[in-house]
Amino acid sequence: MKIKLNLILFVPILFFLIGCSESQQNSESEKESQVEFKGKIAKTYEESVEAWPEKKRPPKDAPNVIIFLLDDVGFAQVGSFGGLIETPNIDQLADNGLRYNNFHTTALCSPSRATLMAGRNPHMIGLGSHALTAMGFPGYNAIVPPSAKSVANYLEEEGYVNYALGKWDHTPLYEVSQVGPFDRWPSDEGFAHAYTFMAADVHQFIPVMWDDHHPEPYRKADHLDKDLADRAIEWITGHKSLDKDLPFMMLWASGSMHSPHHAPDEYIAKYKGKFDMGWDKAREMILENQKKLGVAPGNTKLSARIAEIPAWDSLNDDEKKMYAKQMEVFAAQMDHVDHQIGRVIETLKRIGEFDNTLIMVTADNGASGEGGLAGTFNETYVLNGMQTPFDANMRNYDNWGQWDSYPHYHAGWAMAGNTPFPYFKQSEHRGGQQDALVVHWPNGIKSKGEVRSQYHHISDIAPTIMEAVGVERPDEYHGIEQQPFTGVSMNYSFDNADAPNAKKRQYYEMFGNRAIWVDGWKAVTLHANRMPWDVNLVAPFEDDVWELYHVAEDFSESKDLAEEFPEKLEELKKIFEEEAWANQVYPMYDDMLARLNAVNYVLFGDKKEFTYYAPGAVRIAEKASVPVKGRSHKIETTIDLKGDEKGVIVACGGMTGGYTMYIKGGKLHFDYNFLDGVHYHLTSPKLPTGQTDLKFNFILDRSKIDGTLKPWSGTGELYVNGEKVDEDYFEMMHISTYSLAETFDVGMDSGTQVDKDYEGDPFTFTGILDRVIITLTD
Repeated sequence: MKIKLNLILFVPILFFLIGCSESQQNSESEKESQVEFKGKIAKTYEESVEAWPEKKRPPKDAPNVIIFLLDDVGFAQVGSFGGLIETPNIDQLADNGLRYNNFHTTALCSPSRATLMAGRNPHMIGLGSHALTAMGFPGYNAIVPPSAKSVANYLEEEGYVNYALGKWDHTPLYEVSQVGPFDRWPSDEGFAHAYTFMAADVHQFIPVMWDDHHPEPYRKADHLDKDLADRAIEWITGHKSLDKDLPFMMLWASGSMHSPHHAPDEYIAKYKGKFDMGWDKAREMILENQKKLGVAPGNTKLSARIAEIPAWDSLNDDEKKMYAKQMEVFAAQMDHVDHQIGRVIETLKRIGEFDNTLIMVTADNGASGEGGLAGTFNETYVLNGMQTPFDANMRNYDNWGQWDSYPHYHAGWAMAGNTPFPYFKQSEHRGGQQDALVVHWPNGIKSKGEVRSQYHHISDIAPTIMEAVGVERPDEYHGIEQQPFTGVSMNYSFDNADAPNAKKRQYYEMFGNRAIWVDGWKAVTLHANRMPWDVNLVAPFEDDVWELYHVAEDFSESKDLAEEFPEKLEELKKIFEEEAWANQVYPMYDDMLARLNAVNYVLFGDKKEFTYYAPGAVRIAEKASVPVKGRSHKIETTIDLKGDEKGVIVACGGMTGGYTMYIKGGKLHFDYNFLDGVHYHLTSPKLPTGQTDLKFNFILDRSKIDGTLKPWSGTGELYVNGEKVDEDYFEMMHISTYSLAETFDVGMDSGTQVDKDYEGDPFTFTGILDRVIITLTD
């Protein structure tokens, strides 16, 4: 490449010098000599150009690829799979493509997304559970090995240019910062361009985004899904303007329908009253639709409503009102994301790329029951092992789904979203891991509007793309031997509805929930009978009760055959053991909160003092910041005050919870934001001018630690120049996390704000801030 550039620069200069020489020397012999010399140079240049290595290009007519990956969308929440929400754009793809009604995921977002890209079983790539709950065993360390590069890596090697938009959460949060490492970012998984939120969820109106490795500035959005569609349209049209024949791959991964459920007001208004029938009636209506559409066999029985979910008719009027509103907002958000998908599709049609684009629409797991038995206006409750009081939700009824809420719906609606299956996300019953899949590719699939019932898994998507593109998985990638795909291509089923299953067995494990599918039979166990809102429940694995279903005949897992066919159950359990040992499933550990909290200790060890310098210490993931939860600590800085300063000195978290230290009105403030509007607030008198020492000190109340899991508590103190100016007892503090998306910042509070006193603005510090030192003192 250097030779090429040098020649490009050298030849014009040389010709210029020759021209100057010609103007000064006019003899015929000299002219002839110059002509001969020019010819030699041109010949040398042409020969060197011929020797330049050509950029590798994909096979002729290779398709573009777009994966529209939704979040927490159940099998029954898409209109073309029987759902009650309007999804006309996805449905149009289904009507002109294929619907897979036997497609499965890992039952959780982070491992499903890693598995989709890698084409290997999740434990084989270190993602046996969420990256946030990583632990030191190979199946759960959240480190995708270099021997399992992604389909995007392989396509990039063939000349594709790849784009990632939206959710990217299989990077451990402690690696989400300006210093990385970037091995597990989109850039190292084959994506030349990325516009992503590097977390499990995002505030749709005030998104915390990354542009490749650079944090995006604070801003407000009409809705992030609209931004993602805008960016996709910009990238696609730019790409095809520059090289019409060069295909691309795009992962368009909306944060919808994960909590928070946010939607524009006009979409929310559209669904008012549409779910007053309740979840029990909704399930019946959905199953009827599914049978008519052919996505559920005619003999399908509705799985029983689980005992923890109350019958809709047993609820009082306020409960019905609240829970119906929760579903209205969810439906509005899904309608809105479908509209944004439609905008991207229309762009493909406009520029003539629609027919030769392989489009897949699916989700990462079943509908989420993590909102619990009341839903929640603030998802952080469940992240800290708590349930939201109903009256707290009712106080937030009017603003449910708007920017100042962070809501999730009642688990009863998740059950309806997974019709006709039992359970939810995290479960390895079909309600947790069976998802709708739409595949659309006019140039590659002749069949239209048909249903495919072959058994497939999210690990099968990467091999499917490779076969569609006409590229084989390399044995080596950059000198490293590559693992075989555990996924199998789905292409054999595109135009053959009756083709037998290519996949013969598939194991599952998530937080101790386990399952094995073999040739139409499935054994499954719900570990400790744990519901997804019970994040702190642990129990011996050997006490789990296994169930048996003949899913080839019992689509909805409605009839447990364990007692009728005990030998079959034991056979499948033995196969599970074989698959588990072969795929690094063991050892298992089921204490999710312990795993979530242990990350800080593994990351920082016995480090006590943390120094953060302004202005660069911003947009640091909470899990990558100083681990103050459940620890005595102090926060200190020295500022040469002029008397007119204002703004945040340090903040961690946002509207869902966190802490902030700031100056406003000439006074120093410290605010700790717990849940349901509980704030512990300290304020100083008027601050002096000149060099001033500012300090917050927290003393953990160890007398309240009795071995049970409950919020921390302790005494907070505020100091100015060594003198205590205020104190308060903080009765309840977070156990686990303030937020999944908000960050740690020095000199500002990006994302949403911890304290409503400066809400709606990052409240950037206006004075000269040098550093903030945080010390763990216990």
